[in-house]
Amino acid sequence: MLALHLASPVLATVNIIEVFIQCDPVGKVITIGLAVFSLVAWTVMFGKHFELKRLRELNHRFESHLRDQRSLLELPESFRNQRTIPYADLFADAIESYWRAAAIGKEKGDDNMRARLEHAENALQRALARQTLRYESSMIFLASIVSGAPFLGLLGTVWGVMVAFSAVAVQQSATVAQLAPGVSAALLTTIAGLVVAIPSVFGYNFLLGSTKRLITELENYASVLADRIELETK
Repeated sequence: MLALHLASPVLATVNIIEVFIQCDPVGKVITIGLAVFSLVAWTVMFGKHFELKRLRELNHRFESHLRDQRSLLELPESFRNQRTIPYADLFADAIESYWRAAAIGKEKGDDNMRARLEHAENALQRALARQTLRYESSMIFLASIVSGAPFLGLLGTVWGVMVAFSAVAVQQSATVAQLAPGVSAALLTTIAGLVVAIPSVFGYNFLLGSTKRLITELENYASVLADRIELETK
């Protein structure tokens, strides 16, 4: 009878700190840089999420309050002093441009209702572009981290492998025991790059979807606001 001897598997444990210590200065700088990028990325993602959530709540509250008003053109100045709210910023620019055009038209003796509406619509477009940039702020930074972190990790890996093989070439011998520490240290930068990039890409896509939704709501609000102003002048 043939006896089968099965060797029990040996589970290798990886000590990240020891691997980091084995890295050369370039690998350590890249790893620390990626760790900093990760911390900044998480801070930006959480901050942007709560900022967009707060702005959306303020927008809906202002729109609900504005919807209850019978006339937009005659509202008190307090409605135009809430510039931190995107919807209020659009409203203030449109109304102020409307009355500014009216005042200039009266001075020149050429007060034209069509000119008033065109000035209000142009102001809405400028405010819309300004608030869109506000919504999209920090998104380019996140996109840069998503695309750049894996390449930084790859750079560290290639550099570390090159250093490891250079050391082996000097010794004129190559064994697994000699290569393993250098290669594992080199691969640490790839892991660090992926740890930064993977959460960032999910966070970026989530924030991008939220930003697009808010921009669409802003465009719809600007259209409704322009229609209401035009109807009040008829």
